[in-house]
Amino acid sequence: MPYQRIGIIGGTGLTRLEGPNITVRHDINTVLGTPSGSIHEGFWQGREVLFMARHGHPHAVPPHKVNYRANLLALQEAGAEAILAVNAVGGIHADMGAGALVIPDQLIDLTWGRESTFFDGSYQPLDHIDFTEPFDAGLRRALVAAAAALALPVSDFGVVGVTQGPRLETTAEVNYLERIGCDLVGMTSMPEAVLARELGIPYASVCLVVNPAAGRSDTEITMADIQAVLDSGMDKVRDLLAAVLPSL
Repeated sequence: MPYQRIGIIGGTGLTRLEGPNITVRHDINTVLGTPSGSIHEGFWQGREVLFMARHGHPHAVPPHKVNYRANLLALQEAGAEAILAVNAVGGIHADMGAGALVIPDQLIDLTWGRESTFFDGSYQPLDHIDFTEPFDAGLRRALVAAAAALALPVSDFGVVGVTQGPRLETTAEVNYLERIGCDLVGMTSMPEAVLARELGIPYASVCLVVNPAAGRSDTEITMADIQAVLDSGMDKVRDLLAAVLPSL
C-alpha cells in the first residue's frame, strides 16, 4: 500500500456497484478466454476502482463455469494492484448467522475440474507458490479497521470451505466441513484467491453470510430468503468498501 488502482469483484447480489463515478468500460478478451463481463473503471472515495461482476451482469455464470483465469488476467491488464472480492456464503456456526459480515483468514478448497493455475506447463511453466496465508494480511487489517470505524460488526477470522456448486450442500457435507475446521461454506473463493497470488496481486475477501448452512436451521433454505438477506446485507458491504478505499 498505497495502491493506485483497486479491483473489486462482485459476487451473487453485487452485479453492479453503486457509488463509483464510472468513466470507462473495458471489454477485454484474454489469451485464456473471455472474462465474465466488462470491467467498469471509475472513481470512488477519491480512489481509482475497477469493478467486475464474477457471475456476469445479469447474474448468469455458475460458480464452476466462471473463467477465473480470464477474470484475473483482465483485471491485471486493466491495472488492478489489489483486489477486494465480495462473496455470498453460508454460515456453519450460530454466531455467523444470516446477515453477518466476515473477513476470512483461511480456506479449504474442495472444488474440482476448475482451471486453477496459470502455471500449467502450457500458459506458464510449472511453478509452485507459497499459499500458507491465502488472504492478504494488510488488506484484511484495513477492512477490519474500516468496519470498526463504521461501528459495523464483523468477524475478523473465518475458514471458508469452497465447494463446487451450484447446488447447496447436504447436511452431511456441512457436518464434514465443520469437522475439518470450516466456519463458512462458499463456492467462489477458489481458484480466484490462488490465481491472484500467482499474479502477485494482493487479495482479500468480504463474505456476507446469506443463509445458515444445511442442517443449521429448522427451515428449508430458499432463494427468496437468500435474496432478502442479499438485498439488505449488500448495503453494509458497499459501506465497508467505501470506507476502506481511502486507506488503501
